[in-house]
Amino acid sequence: MFKNKIILIFFSFIFLFSCSKEIENVSIIKETNQKVEMISAYEKGMSLIEVGDYFAASKKFLEAEILFPQSSWAPKSVLMASYSYYMQDYYSLAIQNLKRYFQTYPKDTNKPYGHYLLAMCYYETIEGEKKDLAPLILSKKELNFIIENFPNTDYAYDSKFKIDLINDILAAKEVYIGRHYIKKKKWIPALNRFKNVLKEYETTVHVEEAIHRLVEIYYKLGMEEESLKYASLLGYNYNSGEWYEKTYKIFNKKYEVTIPESKKEKSKILSKIKSFF
Repeated sequence: MFKNKIILIFFSFIFLFSCSKEIENVSIIKETNQKVEMISAYEKGMSLIEVGDYFAASKKFLEAEILFPQSSWAPKSVLMASYSYYMQDYYSLAIQNLKRYFQTYPKDTNKPYGHYLLAMCYYETIEGEKKDLAPLILSKKELNFIIENFPNTDYAYDSKFKIDLINDILAAKEVYIGRHYIKKKKWIPALNRFKNVLKEYETTVHVEEAIHRLVEIYYKLGMEEESLKYASLLGYNYNSGEWYEKTYKIFNKKYEVTIPESKKEKSKILSKIKSFF
């Protein structure tokens, strides 16, 4: 009885060992097949991108990720799927996919590109200073992240350029709202908006107008000393600009703003063109 039990255990052990070997071999074969299928799907996705079929390409890249999610190709597939969505202007899908990429593959070496692509998805939805600027803020956040964390990449260099453009739009928004407050005679909120342009966006083209508006508002409030302070600042930095001439006219009522001859000629031509309609 005891002997039979030993024989049974022995044969059971051999059977389990042989089964586990067989399962292991099947697993290797299956994994190899999955890898081949995954590479095939990825290459197909790349081919579809080359011919401009981004919709089909995105599907192939996501298929590649599903086929072999533990491989180094999986995060690349997610990024390429996101890029395909981006090229179709499906920014919300691209953003959703990129967020999943950061969560699923936090150690992937292509993260700089992922952040740059995410920034561009937000950037592409910017519609100007009169519209919602939330995507613009998010884009700037991603671009700053790239500059701080991946400073030696090409993405960092381009990010700096994009941030300059974003700052220009943000400054334009401040000026636009400030003008609105002036019309409503809400002087304090208007002052805050124009001061913010000087503080946060001093390298943009909107600084000149912002200083003029500060001169204008302080003068209307009877705070001539403060008004003169900003007028001097404008004169020191922009003494040949159109906003300086307007500022000068605030303190010299009889002064007439001169229109350059080139602009006069353009005005005459424009009026002639209008007369045809």
